[in-house]
Amino acid sequence: MRIAFLTAPEGVEQVELTEPWQAAKDAGHEPVLVSTQSGEIQGFDHLDKADTFPVDEVVGSASADSFGGLVLPGGVANPDFLRTDEKAVAFVKDFFTQGRPVAAICHAPWTLIEADVVRGRTMTSWPSLRTDLRNAGATWVDEQVKVCDAGDNTLITSRKPDDLKAFCATYLAEFAKAGGQEG
Repeated sequence: MRIAFLTAPEGVEQVELTEPWQAAKDAGHEPVLVSTQSGEIQGFDHLDKADTFPVDEVVGSASADSFGGLVLPGGVANPDFLRTDEKAVAFVKDFFTQGRPVAAICHAPWTLIEADVVRGRTMTSWPSLRTDLRNAGATWVDEQVKVCDAGDNTLITSRKPDDLKAFCATYLAEFAKAGGQEG
């Protein structure tokens, strides 16, 4: 399965990209780094610059049709940037419209709020997003990982880097269930 990992050019929490990415590779999937610009993205370890990663596809020319699922890593600046990019928001929304699974961790649900896809969903996030999610129509829970099937697709969410082991195991299992949807 091809799995899209959507990040902004800067601000992604590196461990929230690299651990789910490696988990996908270890499970035999093809992770694909999608961003709003070509070139490289800059990872961060909290507020400190970390490594850079090459962009595989640009969001304006990437299509949800060619992926089996979407992973949205967090970091504060990453989803804040993505939610202001119309093409990134449309790309995210397409996964929901097409019924493809989406996994989001930490601050990543900000992009989901902008895409207007959280209404009626039960999810978790970094605690500071609780009010934002509730105001957007979601039910927020404080759980390590939450799977919500109350929509057209499966939505997997987690709170923070400490939840990555559970997040990776859960998103891979849920993506496998959705299996044959990629184009």
